[in-house]
Amino acid sequence: MDDHSDQTRKPRADAVRNRERVLEAAKAVFNAGGPEASLEAVAKRAGVGIGTLYRHFPTREDLFEAVYRREVEQLSELAEHLRSAKDPVEALRRWLQSAVEFVATKKGMLAALALAYQSSSELAVFSMDRLTKAIGSLLERAVAAGQMRADIVPEDLLRAFFGMCYMHDKPGWQSSVLRLLDVFVDGLRVQSAAKTRARVAKPAKPAVKRKR
Repeated sequence: MDDHSDQTRKPRADAVRNRERVLEAAKAVFNAGGPEASLEAVAKRAGVGIGTLYRHFPTREDLFEAVYRREVEQLSELAEHLRSAKDPVEALRRWLQSAVEFVATKKGMLAALALAYQSSSELAVFSMDRLTKAIGSLLERAVAAGQMRADIVPEDLLRAFFGMCYMHDKPGWQSSVLRLLDVFVDGLRVQSAAKTRARVAKPAKPAVKRKR
């Protein structure tokens, strides 16, 4: 009985592992090759047959949507993990940096994801709800610690973040966005705003005339 039980469990475990390998491979392939990247390349990278890939994901759109959902879930889990970080502002910065990779993958699947969004409004609701809650939990902690401005809402951060990512399309865009994110996050720090006001309000020192 135990042997039979092991035999019935093993295929399920293998199927789960195969599915995870396909998703991880698809993320890498679509990130590098865009929506035209072949599913055969995904199967080869995952080390599975093309038939195995199609059993899990009957269409290209099914695979793209699964990769996208997985990325959103991972960002949500990362936010939960970062809530225990010592510095809440750095935790927010780290989450945004990780989200850049998510956008890179999403860019590679944009055309197919557009079709998935059209056929499933639930996908759009799912992604925005998870991402808003994830970044909101980190922002709330930074504000509560008195380290970040309180007049910023999660939706503002997401709009600014996605705006930075989609304004850059040339090779190397991720490095540019990461630099901009540093400036952006530092600009939201409470002490940064206070220092700026102090510099503006501080009167200039009169020039000292040298004696001849």
